[in-house]
Amino acid sequence: MTKTLKAAIIGSGNIGTDLMIKILRHGKSLQMGAMVGIDAASDGLARASRMGVPITHEGVEGLIRLPGFDEIDVVFDATSASAHVFNDKLLREKKPGIRVIDLTPAAIGPYCIPVVNGDTHLDALNVNMVTCGGQATIPMVAAVSRVAKVHYAEIVASISSKSAGPGTRANIDEFTETTSKAIEVVGGAAKGKAIIVLNPAEPPLMMRDTVYTLSDLASEQQIEESVERMVAEVQSYVPGYRLKQKVQFDIISPEKPINIPGVGARMHGIKTSIFIEVEGAAHYLPAYAGNLDIMTSAALRTAEAMASRILGALAT
Repeated sequence: MTKTLKAAIIGSGNIGTDLMIKILRHGKSLQMGAMVGIDAASDGLARASRMGVPITHEGVEGLIRLPGFDEIDVVFDATSASAHVFNDKLLREKKPGIRVIDLTPAAIGPYCIPVVNGDTHLDALNVNMVTCGGQATIPMVAAVSRVAKVHYAEIVASISSKSAGPGTRANIDEFTETTSKAIEVVGGAAKGKAIIVLNPAEPPLMMRDTVYTLSDLASEQQIEESVERMVAEVQSYVPGYRLKQKVQFDIISPEKPINIPGVGARMHGIKTSIFIEVEGAAHYLPAYAGNLDIMTSAALRTAEAMASRILGALAT
């Protein structure tokens, strides 16, 4: 009986290469079946070749021509939002039941944040991992949402410029749109807003994320405890994820309401400010690239859960 499924990664840049190393080192229900790129000279393809992973520099078309394509059950797409639409369509034509884990902001399939809704979409053929900023901040919005109704949530994700490859830079607009929407759909906020900052500082700074929520009045202790529980849950697959400082609260009184961008209303309640730092596992880029680590770790966590379900069904 097969105990693992074979996976392919489309995209041999920073994210794809980091993910490949994670699968090779820590894969349980998955093993590497192919690494796909479009630049024959990319470091990702060279590393894959040295590690014994089948490679192609001819994109998704090259993948479906590989002799072992029929054995591929899971594909991770770490390219760009526009490329993913084409990749998913072609994969679906060649193998309708193939599972696709989307690491771009294309959002063809449902949003997936492992600690919030990770078990909800295990049977979906395509799941979207939102963005690195979404993976870091949406759990915090959800943590507040399970205590009090969140009317507005705003996140600011700051990553080192050195950790942002061409695919990430091509997706800036989609990052904002997809993350904002996922803050609402998965995080539970009535209105969400996302901002990304590519920090050029030298030496490179670690990923930092700031989360602001405006919610109904609730117990500050309950919100803080909910946030700390959620942090611990994320740490189960991203050990470098942590609160940078204690959760902060401001009471917005009915006498002095504040304007909420895009909502068109003056609101009151409790403003919660959460400050997160994400230290990467340094599987590919150094530890400052926490944006790589949280994205690839979340994708692997989701794919492993999918693979376990598929293998369990095959065993029955």
